[in-house]
This record gives sequence, C-alpha cells and structure tokens, in this order.
Amino acid sequence: MRLALAQIDTTVGDLDGNRERILEAIGEAKGAGADLVLLPELAVTGYPPEDLLLRPGFVRAAAASLRSIAEDTHGIVALVGVPHLDTDLRNACAVCADGAVKAIYRKRLLPNYGVFDEDRYFAAAHHLTLLELGETLIGLTVCEDLWEPGPATDLALAGAQVIANISASPFHLCRDREREEIFATRARDNSCIVAFCNAVGGQDELIFDGHSLVLDEDGNVLARAPGFEEALLVVDIEPAVTARERPTPPDATVVPIGSPREQSDRIEPVVAPELAELEQMRLALELGLHDYVDKNGFGEIVVSISGGIDSALTAALAVESLGAERVHCVSMPSRFSSPETQRDARLLAESLGTDFRELPIDEVVTSAEATLSESFAGLERDLAEENLQARIRGLLLMALSNKFGWLVVTTGNKSELSVGYATLYGDMAGGFALLKDVFKTDVFRLARHLNERAGKELIPQTIIDRAPSAELRENQLDEDSLPPYSALDRVLEAYVEQDRTAEELSSDGFDPEVVERAVALIDRAEYKRRQAPPGVRLTPKAFGRDRRTPITNRWRG
Repeated sequence: MRLALAQIDTTVGDLDGNRERILEAIGEAKGAGADLVLLPELAVTGYPPEDLLLRPGFVRAAAASLRSIAEDTHGIVALVGVPHLDTDLRNACAVCADGAVKAIYRKRLLPNYGVFDEDRYFAAAHHLTLLELGETLIGLTVCEDLWEPGPATDLALAGAQVIANISASPFHLCRDREREEIFATRARDNSCIVAFCNAVGGQDELIFDGHSLVLDEDGNVLARAPGFEEALLVVDIEPAVTARERPTPPDATVVPIGSPREQSDRIEPVVAPELAELEQMRLALELGLHDYVDKNGFGEIVVSISGGIDSALTAALAVESLGAERVHCVSMPSRFSSPETQRDARLLAESLGTDFRELPIDEVVTSAEATLSESFAGLERDLAEENLQARIRGLLLMALSNKFGWLVVTTGNKSELSVGYATLYGDMAGGFALLKDVFKTDVFRLARHLNERAGKELIPQTIIDRAPSAELRENQLDEDSLPPYSALDRVLEAYVEQDRTAEELSSDGFDPEVVERAVALIDRAEYKRRQAPPGVRLTPKAFGRDRRTPITNRWRG
C-alpha cells in the first residue's frame, strides 16, 4: 500500500484557499500513485478556528467545502480534517473517495489544557472507525487520540494493522522528539504501523512544525517529513497480516473502500534529519513571522534597531524570513545613545541589506519635557523621563506604520517581559513580538548561531559583545535594574515555565536574593503582559494562551 502524508499550511477561515491547497495535495498524492492520502486535523477550516466554530454559517460553509473536496477524490482515498455537525459539533476526520464522503470518524479525546480549548467547541465521541483497503484494516484517529494509549489499543483489538492519525500538533522546542517517542510506543505496543500527518505553519502565536512520520510495527522510522515547511511524504508500507476471524466490536464500523493499486516501482522513503534546538528555534521564529505577516495581509515590516542585541536579532530573523526588501530598519538615537551603538545600527542595516533611516528624537523629547515642565516642577528625573523617550520612539514607529502600512515588529524578549523591564506604549508598541518567548541568554545564542550559519557577521560582533543597555539615561546597564541574565533566566524558567514556588527555588540552591527580586517583578508585571502583542510560542508555557494569571492577584508564592 502506498501512503501519502500531506503536511500543508492552511489559514484559519480561508475555506476557499484551504480547499485549493487540499485539492492540490490530493492531486500530487494521486500523481505519486498513493492509495491513501492523509491531510491535517481541521484542514478545511484551518486550526484552531476558535469561536468561529460557534457561528452556524461557518460550520455550514465548512461542510459545503468538504463536499466540494470529496467530488475530486476519484482514484484515491483522502482523510480530511473538518468540523462536523451531527447531534453535536465534532472534530472529525472525513473519509473521501469516489467523489463522495464515505464515512465520518469523530475524535474521541478532546484536549483541554495549555493552548487547547476543545471542550469549549466539540463533543467527544466513543465509536471506532476502520477502513478496509484490500486486505488491510486502517484505524482512524485524530491528534489527541494517539497521545493516550486507549484508542490505539481499541483499534488494534478490532483488527487494525495501520493506525492513521491526522493532527494539528502545536510546536514547542523538541516537541518532534516527544511525539516520535510516544508514537513509537503506540506502534510497538499494538504491533501496528503508525502514520502521523501534522499541520505546518503559523497561526497567530502558534506554530505547527510538520515533522509528519510513518513508523513500522516495531516503532522504527520508515519516513519522516522535514520540519517547518510544506511537504508531501510518500511511503510504501507492507502491513503485517492479522487474524481476520476476530469479530468486529459493536462500537466499531468497518468501511470498505476498495483495494490498493498494483505498484510497478517502489519509492525510496524520505527520512528528514532531526534538527538541533537552536535551528528549531530559528526556523520556528522565521515561519511564525512570515505567516503572521503574509496571512494578515502586510507587505512590509519596520523594526527599531538601537545597536543592541534584541533588535539586531529581530531584524536578522526578519530578513531571513521575509527578504531584505520587505524589512525597514529605523534608528532613533537620543542624547543617551552612544556613538558605538549608533554606528552598529548602521552597520547592521548594511550587513542585512535593508532600508535604513535615522530619526533623532532629541528635539521631540525636549518639546515633550517642556510641555510637562510645569507639572514636573521640583521633581527629580526618574523613570517618567526615561519612558518618555521609549514612548516617542513608539509614536514614530506607529506613524510610519500608519503612513506606509508597515507592520511594527517589537524587539523585546521573554526575560524583559517576565519582569516588566519594558515600556508600555514604548518598546512594547507594535503588532507582533517576535522574541516574546525567547529568554535573553537564548537571544545571544541565536545571534551567534545566525552568524555561524551565514559564515560571516550578519550581526556585528560588537553588538553581541556589548553589555545590554536600554540607553535611556547616562551610562545605563540592564544589570543596574536586574540580576545578571545568566542567573535571572534560570529563575524565570523554573518559576514561569515549571511553576516552581519561590520557596522551592531558594531551597534548591538558587540565589535567594535573585529569586525574591525576580518573583516580585514577575507577579507585578502581569498587567503589562496582557497588553503585549502576540508573538511566536516556543515553549510549553509561553505568556498568553499558556499562562493565564490574573492581574488582580494577591497570591505570592
């Protein structure tokens, strides 16, 4: 039997565009001689459609789109993810063949943790569906159904030799390794071939990384698609013969769908290599930015570059993602900007080949300070004057955005956002926060990685070597206000991502002073994070959908 796994990049709500992509993939699979093609979970609508699913017209339009897709499935069987309304709304896998929808499998296990809210929209099902393709029984599953052992075991007991899983499994770093290990266990435990087809692409903050794969009955990888790009993975399989006298359980339906074709050749399967952590991080950030920009109709973006490491990395990733011609770099020096950082901002733009413009802000700052002078009379300069500079920069960036239609991409990182070391309506002003889930220590690691890949200083080494500074007052360094990032990031990871308590961290050998300062800053800054733009999710506990902490909150732990 020849399988094709079509990991495609769909867009939520774009039913026409998604249908075209699905039909193109089905046609390509048919051209490769495939008997069965798998497409991702909710491919018809894009994933996750969220509250669009509460609109009856949207669900009806999805059903009509599915019927149109099914009309083009002659000579191949296609498994297509779609919302399906029967007595309740279901997350479903439609079996399309011979120009019609032959069967509907309804997802059994609905995730309701982390970024998932499927209980809000769907009803769970309990029925098994198996396809009979020649002498082979293929058990159907959707995403979460394969993460827990029950559905796969039930299908194997019903006689399945192959378990097909259509999925939209969101990415976090090294998620592909976790999936592969779990699915290999399912294959071994049930003596079944496992075929997992994942979505790929960016949807708001979520990234879908692809990495579709086929495993044999012993859990060995037969084929693996590349990560972070669309691909059609084609593989020939030979399912083991099972005893067919086993009775079909009463909660199972077997759907005959013809026989596999005779193949005159054998395809050499692709086994894409695993990607190292930094490369996964780079590709996820670039894919997330690209799809957010393109899917939301932006032609170009603008980035404020200060000569610092965060803005340099943001600009470099943006150029790799979109091309230099779509990226505008703006330097906005103040009286506190050093000649070295101003020089490095220009060098960065030259290295990346982007448009560069310099907009000094001293006159604007002076004018604003004059306007406030009577109100501020007799008071020392403090955070108010520092933030005024950041907010004027945000003002100018948004003016460029309004005039030219450029998306403002902010440059702050997860460390700063964690502790509130960022200015509302200043450096936080923008439409997309690329580094929102990247700790400061990883910003430096990624910058070095980009330079190593390029074989040259895409990001000037002087930027990487310089001590971080916001340059909002004379001789300012980040460590004047924060613990060293090497110590801070360890505390942030444990407290934010692992939900460890301050007491646990202090007793585990973390510096108690760093823990106390960091935890107080994190808890106090929730109101800022609620107002931050969306950004690429790289970890299992990103700010936003994953970590939903109340702003008004007196718990300190």
